[in-house]
Amino acid sequence: MFTLAHAGTWLVVGLIGGGLAGMLVKRSRAGFGLLTNIGLGCVGALIGGALFNLFGLFPGMGDIVISLRDVVAAFVGSLVLLVAIWLWGVVRDRKAH
Repeated sequence: MFTLAHAGTWLVVGLIGGGLAGMLVKRSRAGFGLLTNIGLGCVGALIGGALFNLFGLFPGMGDIVISLRDVVAAFVGSLVLLVAIWLWGVVRDRKAH
């Protein structure tokens, strides 16, 4: 069951993971901005958590705790999301020309 504690944990992990991915990609401390970093990190946490569960990496990721493995999953998922967005833009631009 999803609780308020889950939501708070996801927001914090999402902010950290999305912020790190934004800093890496944008090469600035602000990344994409606070709200975009949170959104990117939360979606990245979903993607990273699903990938890590699929491959059996970092068992026990469903706990309500902010840990390094959760941040790593959010960071990796955020990078996967950014690569997917970039590839979608490349394919769309090629179709337009």
